[in-house]
Amino acid sequence: MTLPLMLFFVAVLVPVFFSRMRSVPTWLALQALALGWNGVVQHPDLSLHTVAALAEVLIVRALLVPLLLRRAMLARCEPNLDLMPSNLFSWAVAITLIVLAFEFAEPSMGDRQAITLGVVGATVVVALLLLATNAAPPAQLMALLFLDNGLALFESIFAEPWPLPVHAALSGIYVLTVGVGSWLISKNEGVKVIHEPR
Repeated sequence: MTLPLMLFFVAVLVPVFFSRMRSVPTWLALQALALGWNGVVQHPDLSLHTVAALAEVLIVRALLVPLLLRRAMLARCEPNLDLMPSNLFSWAVAITLIVLAFEFAEPSMGDRQAITLGVVGATVVVALLLLATNAAPPAQLMALLFLDNGLALFESIFAEPWPLPVHAALSGIYVLTVGVGSWLISKNEGVKVIHEPR
């Protein structure tokens, strides 16, 4: 039952600590696949709502958005750019925030809900740390997309899924974020460094 959550958690952590910018669209696609898998595990009856939500995740989040991001980033930014600064202080702060996120998961909830809440909390704090430590537009965009995926995972805590118009609105926001982010990346041609010296 927790395998999709573990996959999502790995797809959030590995790019932050160990990956370069060029591989982040692949990790976003993996997050989307984990979201889809988690939705099927939560609702194995495969109702119309589940199938529509799964189609949105697979088409928009796992296929379309990573392709758009890869094209925008490889054309306009340094593919070897770090997502988070590679230093001991940043890593220590990130690990501390992740541990705290799991500590705040409600102990009275069921095991799966507590793990889900911990993964969502870890995703949010990692995304906020990325926003705070990396001023490069591609990294800022990735942090926002991580936040959006965390919000989509948060839905699985509830007994009843969100209505399809809410899914459509979240999907539209996701695509709009990528569109605006890609435009900003194109305006900052040749982003080479994390922080520009003044």
